[in-house]
Amino acid sequence: MDVLMPQLGETVAEGKIVKWFKSAGDAVKPGENLFEIETDKTSMEVPATFAGTLTDIHFQVGDVAKVGAVVAVIAGEGGAQAAPQPSAPASPATAQQPPLTAAQAGVQSPKVQPQKELGPRLRGDERSADSFAYPHMDPWREVRTPEHNFGAARIGGVSVTPLARRLAGERGIDLASIKGSGPRGRIVAADVEKAQGPVRGAAFATGASAAQVKALFDGIAYEEVPLDGMRATIARRLVEAKQTVPHFYLTADIEIGRLMAAREEANAAAPKGADGEPLFKLSLNDFVIKAWAVALTRVPAANAVWAEDRILRFTHADIGVAVALDGGLITPVLHNADTKSISALSAEMRDLAGRARNKKLKPNEYQGGASAISNLGMYGVREFAAIINPPHATILAVGAARRAPVETADGGVKFVSQMTVTLSCDHRVVDGALGAELLAAFKSLIETPVTFLI
Repeated sequence: MDVLMPQLGETVAEGKIVKWFKSAGDAVKPGENLFEIETDKTSMEVPATFAGTLTDIHFQVGDVAKVGAVVAVIAGEGGAQAAPQPSAPASPATAQQPPLTAAQAGVQSPKVQPQKELGPRLRGDERSADSFAYPHMDPWREVRTPEHNFGAARIGGVSVTPLARRLAGERGIDLASIKGSGPRGRIVAADVEKAQGPVRGAAFATGASAAQVKALFDGIAYEEVPLDGMRATIARRLVEAKQTVPHFYLTADIEIGRLMAAREEANAAAPKGADGEPLFKLSLNDFVIKAWAVALTRVPAANAVWAEDRILRFTHADIGVAVALDGGLITPVLHNADTKSISALSAEMRDLAGRARNKKLKPNEYQGGASAISNLGMYGVREFAAIINPPHATILAVGAARRAPVETADGGVKFVSQMTVTLSCDHRVVDGALGAELLAAFKSLIETPVTFLI
């Protein structure tokens, strides 16, 4: 009997074969999964509706089949009956043995069972109603929809999506131990992911293997550098961030002439210590940190993180600042940055950065925070887009200060001190308008520094 491509929705016209559970020549039983299909809307495992032997597979993994196309053929019980095999003459040795039963001999019993006509015959084949998983239904419909005919996939009385079942099988997770978060307790893929958490090495799962990459450079001299724990963690977390966090980016040019003047005045007025040296020397980044913290408190809806089924919004601004290390980077967190003076933030940042480079930070000093800053201006980088560090909802990428021409109100041209910043946002927490409001608040603070210095 022909196995047809089912229709998984009124607007679905075709499906892609992503996996075969059976091979040609395998015996199948009613309800056993034959193959898995994927459309632009869903993924579904297609079960057999009758018993027999899978004789032909017309579409391989990766092929796309139109709805109603013949994907495979099942013959034997419930399908096309196999041609009878001629019996061989009995040998003297076998004549002394008692006759074998039909089941022992592996052949069908000659006894013919009465057949119940369930629908019009297809290609003249006769089929047994007992061969079908649901004999009360017409198995010769032009298009059969497994979800409609047989219900959702279930394990132990719990409804499970096909993707969740596949992930659980690949990762060795017992679905019975998972509580579903979908409609009516249905187990979805997110529940399986949450049950195990991030898989070490998953960051490399979709890329080429080490052997495949090395094969491309056969005969070329190179040095292999094994991954240390930091680089492996960075690779895993950043791939996870780009694959799971819906990023969008907002860029703005900001005049910093007044800010640079305020910085020079503050450094000139710094008190001297016993050795005659200034007690502090503020950097442009110190002002950026303070302004960003104040901007987050002025737009509290953006001072938040994503927590799967909820959003956490904070009263104060905890800011992570990326610090480059040999072979990687780390993001120490300045807690309650909105409440501290710029000189206090500057001293705390120098201390955290020094201990970070010596790998002396405590976990609470680099965990947490709702946002972060990555500044590459000291390397002459004009602008760039940073990757969000989960669970942060935003990260601000700061470029180098430069002199740039701008048009004046009377149509003339003047040169100003300017820097370009790019805000990366997690769209699950920050929408476009909210991100623009946050960036506008930061721009206003930087261009009028007195507003966050008092």
